[in-house]
Parts: sequence; structure tokens; C-alpha cells
Amino acid sequence: MAINGTTVLIGINTGTVAAAVFAVLGSQRGVTIDENTDPIDGSSKDSRARGVDAGRYSFSLSLDALYVQSSSEYAIMKQKFRAGEKLLIRHSKSGVDWEEANVLITNMSEDFPDQAEATISISMEGDGEWSAV
Repeated sequence: MAINGTTVLIGINTGTVAAAVFAVLGSQRGVTIDENTDPIDGSSKDSRARGVDAGRYSFSLSLDALYVQSSSEYAIMKQKFRAGEKLLIRHSKSGVDWEEANVLITNMSEDFPDQAEATISISMEGDGEWSAV
């Protein structure tokens, strides 16, 4: 059964590593989660057919939200980004915690158009794998 995309949210750890407390980044509009496996080419000259094995696993996220200047979650993300520190995030669906992972924020953009809502876009690369909650 299909789910409504508005029920998929990304929360960030606003606590410590030892005592994680997750808060949803407010005003989320969209999130895209990409998972990839790099192929390892195991073919040789004795066959025209390509043979592949699973190589390195990776994941990334891109998130869009309305810009809310007073958002403490956004301030935490910006601080982690500028310090080059990883961030623990949690993925939830329909109010149920699903998975969590460490990520490195690789890009943050703020857009302030004339006569329209201000927005932010954040790109993240996964460190390791997702863990079930």
C-alpha cells in the first residue's frame, strides 16, 4: 500500500551521543533517500558477458524545508556542517521510528526569493549503514 510522503520525516539528534534525543527538523517539505551499491566487475576476456559482484554500499539524503530562522534543529545542523562533524539522524514513517544513521552534511543552501517563502536545502552523505531502531 502506498504511503503519503508527508508521513516520512527526518529527525536529528539534539542530545548527546550517549543520550540521543531526536527532534524533527521543522517545516520539512521533501526528503529523498538514495541507496547505492557500486558494482565490482569480475569479468574476463574469456567471456563476452559481464560478471558483477556487490561492492561498496553508500547512501545519501537531500532534504528541503521552509527556512525558519528560530529553528534550533537547523542551528544544530548548521553548526555541525561548519565544524565538519557528523550528525546522528533518524528516519520515521507514519510516526514510527524506522532507522538511524550517522551522516556528514555536504551542502547547505538557503534561498530567499522576492515575494516567496524562504527555503533551505541540505545534502548529506551516510557514514556506514542504516541501523534499525
